[in-house]
Amino acid sequence: MEPHISARLLHSVEELTLVRELEGMVWEADHPLPIHQTITAVKNGGIVLGAYDEDKLVGFQYSFAGFDGKKAYLCSHALGIHTDYRKCGIGEMLKRAQRDEAIKKGYDLITWTYDPLETVNANLNIKKLGAICSQYIENCYGEMLDSLNAGIPSDRLLAEWWINSDHVAETLGHNGGAQVTVTDCSTVIKVNINDQGYPVPVETITSLTTKDVRLLVPVPAFYQNIKGHDLSLALSWRMATRSVFTHYFQQGWQVVGFIKNEVAEHEKTSSVHYYVMEKNK
Repeated sequence: MEPHISARLLHSVEELTLVRELEGMVWEADHPLPIHQTITAVKNGGIVLGAYDEDKLVGFQYSFAGFDGKKAYLCSHALGIHTDYRKCGIGEMLKRAQRDEAIKKGYDLITWTYDPLETVNANLNIKKLGAICSQYIENCYGEMLDSLNAGIPSDRLLAEWWINSDHVAETLGHNGGAQVTVTDCSTVIKVNINDQGYPVPVETITSLTTKDVRLLVPVPAFYQNIKGHDLSLALSWRMATRSVFTHYFQQGWQVVGFIKNEVAEHEKTSSVHYYVMEKNK
């Protein structure tokens, strides 16, 4: 039986203590946020949401107020889900609840960073939620020692979620927004499959222009599998995607979509998904 999960705002020391315990379980290598930090954020424009299976906390989302000198926004810092409750749609549910609460507080922008090679996150952030990206941050957090990040520069995309925009409303209302196919676009990384069946970036293309309506950035569907088998190949993917994202963002392009290939079991190792970029109007 599928669990019945509900989300609610968290305010008390007792609730935030449970969040800290869950955070410590999800990211074992990191020190969880102190309660005095999260409770101060909640009292000053931040939001902490909990996902509950009846009375059990199984997921959380933590965000705090941000300001860049010109604009106030909500900075979405951490989203964690209990290992027994992955693939239950809790991440999307928490983000939708976060949007609702942020609108009530008067925000129109939520930002966060994520690894562009983690395609589960890309599928949620871009395809399901309608975030856009136009900033690439090299080695954002420096050297990270946890199992997901060790050995690879911690590059990140900055996701911008304009929560009152037509684009976001369309995406949320139509389960992924307008459909784009691979044949509609020009690809900026040429990919071959090596003898082990893994996708290899063999050439980056930085000569495409505004005459191309959409551009595709391929990324491996299962990056952690590659990282576990061939660290040098994983690093090649980091450098190739860093090169094209940095170049095209500087030319005024932005990520507006994500194409997830549905592949057969025997093709999973070699498959790639695609970011969709359009010229910023």
